[in-house]
Amino acid sequence: MQSDFYALMARMKYINRWALMRNAHEENLSEHSLDVAITAHALVLLHNQTAAEPLSAERAAVLALFHDAPEILTGDMPTPVKYYNTAVRDAYRTVEQSACDTILSLLPDTLRDAYRPMFVPEEADAPLWRFVKAADKICALTKCVAERQAGNLEFEQAAASTREAIRQMHCPEADLYLEAFLPGFRKTLDELRK
Repeated sequence: MQSDFYALMARMKYINRWALMRNAHEENLSEHSLDVAITAHALVLLHNQTAAEPLSAERAAVLALFHDAPEILTGDMPTPVKYYNTAVRDAYRTVEQSACDTILSLLPDTLRDAYRPMFVPEEADAPLWRFVKAADKICALTKCVAERQAGNLEFEQAAASTREAIRQMHCPEADLYLEAFLPGFRKTLDELRK
């Protein structure tokens, strides 16, 4: 059995994000995916503190690790372009689905079904994908915070629109995360250690 799947996944580190903006620190897809996985895990843990039926924080983290994997083949489509209009959004979804199909085809048959839910969302994972999407937005906001901390005003508008997008998600766990944890992203290492 020979497969190029994992070699392709390792190429996440070559896909840079925020291509239309000047960056004080370039962010690649590997970094972003790890950040989203950590944040999605936290959101589900917050959810589980008050939920009648707990969800799997570990499953959310794994879904998040692969949430942007199609961008290995498509590149990172900037948000203003991706959501410019319905036709562009629909065309991008078609390209993205084709990329998912290509990635899945690289797996041996014995592993394909295990990975399919990461690339073709299943109904059973719908509650978790909500947290992955919220985590994705939160990580975009923390990127904006980091850029602003580095003196890069290029991210001012992105921060405002991302914060509003999070608010419109009506996700109490995301709101709680921003209240409890976002201030830490403005601190230096010395301040974080106290």
